[in-house]
Amino acid sequence: MNEAGQHGKASPLRILGIDPGLRITGFGLIEKTGNRLSYLASGCIRTDAGASLPSRLGTIHSELRTLVARHRPDQAAVEIVFVNVNPQSTLRLGQARGAAITALVVSGLEVAEYTALQVKQAVVGNGHADKVQVQHMVRRLLSLAAEPSPDAADALACAIAHAHGGQGIEQLSSRGLHVRNGRWMVAKENKR
Repeated sequence: MNEAGQHGKASPLRILGIDPGLRITGFGLIEKTGNRLSYLASGCIRTDAGASLPSRLGTIHSELRTLVARHRPDQAAVEIVFVNVNPQSTLRLGQARGAAITALVVSGLEVAEYTALQVKQAVVGNGHADKVQVQHMVRRLLSLAAEPSPDAADALACAIAHAHGGQGIEQLSSRGLHVRNGRWMVAKENKR
């Protein structure tokens, strides 16, 4: 929880963003103090394409557990990834995402989930922004010397979206609101 401390200052909140993938899982760690965001770490977990699927999932799980133990984030945000072209790829991506979420939950973290549209809308202001635009805005928002890799940038963007009020996005959907074309919409009531 990010509550004001003894002297009225907000205590820091560490947020770990994850961009899941079977080949490359991006991670990004930021710290939020009041309205200020600070970059702490980012990078990619790469799995061996020649290894078995269980081994690759184990790599994602164990590397994320190690990251959480090392950096001690307070919360985590994971991108919800959609792949509709190849069912086999979609299934494998879902398994990689499951390995990542399991590692975070087993480590004791609350996990928030955001669609790419929600992340891009929060970071770039356009839910249909491309990867280059996301990288550029992440660099600007976190005052980085260079643009992070695309996977690390997506993970950092997920953490930024969570820091910028994303903690309430999930509650909005439970109150009858949903996202359509990057905008929050009121769900139509069921007619009796």
